[in-house]
Amino acid sequence: MQTDIKTVAIITGEAAVPTKPTTNASNDDYDPHLNRNVTNPTTNWQTFAHFLKASVGTGVLAMPSAFSHAGYVNGTILTLIIGLLALYCLHILINCMYILCKRQKVPYVSFSEAMNLGLKQGPPGLRCLAPIAIPFVDGFLAFYHFGICCVYVVFIAESIKQLVDEYLVVWDIRLHMCLLIVPLLLIYSIKNLQVLAPFSSAANLLLLVGFGIILYYIFDDLPPLSEREAFVSYTELPTFFGTVLFALEAVGVILAIEENMATPGDFVKPCGIMNWGMSIVLGLYVLLGFFGYWKYGVESLGSITLNIPQSDIPAQVVKIFFAITTWISYALQGYVTAHILWGKYLSKRIKNIKRHSLYELIFRAVIVLLTFACAIAIPDLSVFLSLVGSFCLSILGLIFPALLQICVQYEQGYGPLRIKLIINILLLCFGIFGGVVGTYVSILEIIAVYK
Repeated sequence: MQTDIKTVAIITGEAAVPTKPTTNASNDDYDPHLNRNVTNPTTNWQTFAHFLKASVGTGVLAMPSAFSHAGYVNGTILTLIIGLLALYCLHILINCMYILCKRQKVPYVSFSEAMNLGLKQGPPGLRCLAPIAIPFVDGFLAFYHFGICCVYVVFIAESIKQLVDEYLVVWDIRLHMCLLIVPLLLIYSIKNLQVLAPFSSAANLLLLVGFGIILYYIFDDLPPLSEREAFVSYTELPTFFGTVLFALEAVGVILAIEENMATPGDFVKPCGIMNWGMSIVLGLYVLLGFFGYWKYGVESLGSITLNIPQSDIPAQVVKIFFAITTWISYALQGYVTAHILWGKYLSKRIKNIKRHSLYELIFRAVIVLLTFACAIAIPDLSVFLSLVGSFCLSILGLIFPALLQICVQYEQGYGPLRIKLIINILLLCFGIFGGVVGTYVSILEIIAVYK
């Protein structure tokens, strides 16, 4: 068993791929999970807590707004379809990474390294893409999770502004963003997922209480369902697609927490952590989207916390709870960006080992300041959600996994009637169409906001 290679975060690409096989056993005998050497492994419960926290962020609070762009029938059906497609793509992505590890006889390959290896082994027409796979995938992962952090800055600032406006003084939201810099710097200085696990568990408890209070307001004096649209114009579906995909997918963090598990085989079992976690997440998203839209209709805002009464004490408690949980999520989502840019590309340039930690903290501070600057530039939460979801996640969550499986299965075949090839081509078409149209519509909405 390999013991001298230190495995680090999944998305850094630093999980070393040795130049020589680590064992003489055949591919069938070699189990990458048994050969992983994780420095600070997380338990199944810690992993489950991270999964829920990574998947239930500010996006779930935008579900009523998303349903207003689809209708309550369309919204329910399409949310389930998108959620199941996202789950399926995560399964094929992790499975392909596992197959590539067995072929290479290494304990772990990152997402970007898997794309590189897969393209090299895939159809001849795609092999020319292998050299750009690593920077391309790393770039999208870093940008996507950076975008999430920008959204989180806006959300926390909006939540605080509502409370301050009610009791103290009315300030511009940008001033509230300035006050967040120090708290974000503090939470973002935590580099270890194991250390973040208690924070994620506490955040999940706060989320549970917060959702209970929100549902109390939603179920209080519901209007007749006939006042809401079951279906809306198809021209509004791209915004729905982007918002839901943003809400459901956190591909970089999900891969990172799987890589840091003590027992990674438990993650993708039929009754494993990912299936159970996604079932809970999907149920919650449909529940809040359906009844939130039923309650507020087309007046549903980018976060449902903006719709509930501003002066009620329980409503103010909800805003405090969600501000705290989003603050914790900032560190979890930003973990991906920091490890890609710092762990893979910048840390190697630091020759002074003694100052390595200091320079990393400075780099993390720069990331916080950049998310702050972007949040100030685009403070409208709903349009930014849709833009990030449409542009990045259609590529990371749908297109890349489908393309990877096409390449990995190329030599051994695609099954009866080439069914796997057909499914993956359909996923590619769906991801490309949804990504292009959703990004275009989101950009038009951002332009409209500025006008």
